[in-house]
Amino acid sequence: MSDSGSRADLAERAARAGGAVAEGLFRRDVDVETKDGKTDVVTRADHDAQRQVVAAIRDEYEEDAIVGEEADELKQVPDEGAAWIIDPVDGTNNFVRDLPTWVTSVAAVRDGEAVAAANVAPVLGDTYTADADGTYLNGDPVGVSDRTDPETFAVAPTVWWDRTRRDEYAAACRELVERFGDVRRFGSAQLVLSMVAAGQLDGAVTNVDANPWDTVAGAFMVEQAGGRVTGLDGERWTHATEGLVASNGEAHDELLEAARNIDA
Repeated sequence: MSDSGSRADLAERAARAGGAVAEGLFRRDVDVETKDGKTDVVTRADHDAQRQVVAAIRDEYEEDAIVGEEADELKQVPDEGAAWIIDPVDGTNNFVRDLPTWVTSVAAVRDGEAVAAANVAPVLGDTYTADADGTYLNGDPVGVSDRTDPETFAVAPTVWWDRTRRDEYAAACRELVERFGDVRRFGSAQLVLSMVAAGQLDGAVTNVDANPWDTVAGAFMVEQAGGRVTGLDGERWTHATEGLVASNGEAHDELLEAARNIDA
């Protein structure tokens, strides 16, 4: 197996292992703590799942850098070398509300570029993965939707606007409902991007500078599924890009204009 193939296999195994730990604590009345705000929450599930993912990676790649949302892992993606990006529970607010829409996310990157990814939604029973050859849902190849008419699109405002930016959140919803068929919000950026990749949603937008653990795996999946991911500047998205616009490649300019108008 090639190195990229090995990393794709490990990304899925590590995400499944971490997801199983979190699922074991789901709907178990775990204590909830806050970090930087009332809606920025964390639980034992986040910490325990991340430790499980890290342990799985360290069993095979002892020296690789690890970027993770919790604990003392790196918070920035290295520009050079191999690294792993982890979100043990992307959608913790859903988790603590007993909602099943959350994932454990693992991405493998080299020199800042994703080479493999896995987003496991254990309660939903869905595993989204991507490697050098494509994107998959539960092992079957998937691709972005083939819709071309914006009035038929289902799109998602994604990543969280904090209390000081709620006018932008409102503007994002207004821009999308006025331009597209309908709006969905799931509370997990990685799940949303996975759904765009699988053709379940047609696009997703934010003007927020998102953390790599919220975006890298899913953005890679969209690209590998034949979609397009850019920043607000219209250039190909990277983990250091301002904003994020993901689409099936059709009506991308319309989504991009909506995202640019959020804080106009």
